[in-house]
Amino acid sequence: MSFATPYINIRGVSQIFRSEHQKEVIALDNINLNVRRGEFLCLLGPSGCGKSTLLNAIAGFTLPSAGSITVDGRAIHAPGPDRGMVFQEYALFPWMTVEKNISFGLEIQGATKTAIREKLDMLLTMLQLRDFRERYPKDLSGGMRQRVAIARVLALDSPIMLMDEPFGALDALTRHNLQDELLRIWAEFKKTIVFVTHSIEESVYLADRTVVMTYRPGTIKQEVHIVLPRPRDPASIEFNRIETELAQWVMEEQYRHQQDEIKGSGKTH
Repeated sequence: MSFATPYINIRGVSQIFRSEHQKEVIALDNINLNVRRGEFLCLLGPSGCGKSTLLNAIAGFTLPSAGSITVDGRAIHAPGPDRGMVFQEYALFPWMTVEKNISFGLEIQGATKTAIREKLDMLLTMLQLRDFRERYPKDLSGGMRQRVAIARVLALDSPIMLMDEPFGALDALTRHNLQDELLRIWAEFKKTIVFVTHSIEESVYLADRTVVMTYRPGTIKQEVHIVLPRPRDPASIEFNRIETELAQWVMEEQYRHQQDEIKGSGKTH
């Protein structure tokens, strides 16, 4: 797969928030990053490094304090149909069945009943949800809920999938199964994926490239291209070498985070 042409272009992006006491918090500081069409990119780093803040800016949920983000040359000022978002919390409508949750976006877009039915049947089969189509979210496991959330994004044919720790709350087996499912979807539908995770192993298993971010203010500390063939074996020597390399970068930032907390705690006494 060729990644020659930048698709998502992030230039000089900074994000400053103000607390209720008007104290400035610099969440992102001068981020410069390209994501190429069809690339699977992971954002990795300790809590508080701005991974989700950057993802929300790409989604158009928040506007950066400085800098610009473009997709295919178009400036991002708001959410759009070219970018589908999958959250850790599933974000399903609890009063709707599985099939209604998946088809909701298509109905809003004005798709015909025939088109909705065809797309729905395809996605229910692909994500192994056919036997659950009439169930409500409360009756589903976490893994099944996340399958529904992914199906809802796929229904809209968004070329970009933005995923904010989507498997973080799942058990290890379910998480691994959904990782494989996501890779199959990525390969089949040629999606561009930006995936936030705090799991180093997950980033090595999934990504073409992992971007390690610094603890606040969030900047890009390191980029690691992962050229291992798929499917990847977490027990292999090369997999573990890359995982160890990434762990070094992440732990440096985790240590800096801990030192800042100790200093901050000392100021309160």
